[in-house]
Amino acid sequence: MRGSLIILGFFALGILLGVNGSLPADLLTSNISFYVLCLLMFCVGITVGNDTNILKSLRNLNPALASLPLMTILGTLMGSCVACLFLSSVKLTDCLAIGSGMGYYSLSSIFITEYRGAELGTTALLANIIREIIALLGAPLLARYFGKLAPISVAGATSMDTTLPIITRYSGQPYVIVSIYHGALCDFSVPFLVTFFCSLS
Repeated sequence: MRGSLIILGFFALGILLGVNGSLPADLLTSNISFYVLCLLMFCVGITVGNDTNILKSLRNLNPALASLPLMTILGTLMGSCVACLFLSSVKLTDCLAIGSGMGYYSLSSIFITEYRGAELGTTALLANIIREIIALLGAPLLARYFGKLAPISVAGATSMDTTLPIITRYSGQPYVIVSIYHGALCDFSVPFLVTFFCSLS
């Protein structure tokens, strides 16, 4: 939760600086978002490559649980299609691109801003932050009424980091490896799915 509030704080600060004209014009017209994106991808690579315990633990993972990331991705895309029915002014590909962020707001919003503009990028940022907040606040109810896997699925890509403590608390210690595995694969899918849907007209 704290991390989401910090991100929102920086987002609000950026809006204020942009509105007040406090930033140099050269900065606004440069490819700075592309370089930030490259840095984010580099950090993701370091995170995945540095955790050697994940691969060792996956050998004992229940094969039925191995399909959870795929089910989360398919469910998210289906939900995005349903949402598009109520948003007549938003194209289906835009809804799918936003949904494909899987809660990874920082990476997906930069991709979408690069491809489709700041307005849709801002929407993606807020939508994916809200997804993380729902996972954080709703984990007790999700685990109680929908099963131990529900908080993991709702968390999306964040199930391996920011929402992992709350998932561990309400789903239980046996689901830690599942949560990390799920988050890693959802995380890995984000750049491919987001860019794919953004590239469609």
